[in-house]
Amino acid sequence: MYSHMMVGSNDIDRSKEFYDATFGAIGGKPGIVDDKGRLIYMHNGGLFLVTKPIDGSEATPGNGMTIGIAMDTPEQADAWHAAGVAAGGKAIEDPPGVREGGAMSLYLAYLRDPDGNKLCALKRM
Repeated sequence: MYSHMMVGSNDIDRSKEFYDATFGAIGGKPGIVDDKGRLIYMHNGGLFLVTKPIDGSEATPGNGMTIGIAMDTPEQADAWHAAGVAAGGKAIEDPPGVREGGAMSLYLAYLRDPDGNKLCALKRM
């Protein structure tokens, strides 16, 4: 069912710095910019895009929306989180760590990107 995720940005250069750092921390390549000015990231079969809104309005984060990014290890999630904070993101919620609930154990690390989009690194334990 899932094909891709796209978020809006008001500053594509700032977003490129942030997402190049976070995806780079988990082995991804820097984003490419297409002929429409959108950033495109491809990693582990997933497609993630960043764009200025096509309607010309300001980009705003989705209320209640979280984008989950699969991690191979808790250490990878920590590297992703640290790279994001260093590149202008904001650490949110509890510090990275294991969360228990519903017979599941998850390692989670949450950030907001420079435009306020909520991101989560997730490793199922």
